[in-house]
Amino acid sequence: MKKNHCRIAPLLVGALLSFSLIGLAAEPAMEKDGMLVDAKGMTLYTYDKDTSGMSACNGQCAQNWPPLMAEAGAKAEGEWSLVKRDDGSMQWAYDNKPLYTFVMDKKPGDVTGDGKMGVWHVAKPEAY
Repeated sequence: MKKNHCRIAPLLVGALLSFSLIGLAAEPAMEKDGMLVDAKGMTLYTYDKDTSGMSACNGQCAQNWPPLMAEAGAKAEGEWSLVKRDDGSMQWAYDNKPLYTFVMDKKPGDVTGDGKMGVWHVAKPEAY
């Protein structure tokens, strides 16, 4: 009987450690090739008209530059923060700068929005 406990104990410890990691939230985006991208690999942008912790891109602007939306219950951590939008929804921000994708980017790695109107820029973690 004691022999069976020795075999089961490592399995139980592994299972308990796995369950404790399930509660950890993944970052809302990642760094790739020196820029921030969403979970689909689409380039993320910042908008010069945003103020720290507040989005100035709503209505038609948000249709062209969809915000990186946060799911209900999302928690800010480290450089990642949450911004409350005009409609009450929550958007991800990096270093208090709200993040957006661009509708003209068709595939991961596209950066067609960089420099648009002189106010849109690829989000780069080292820039903040």
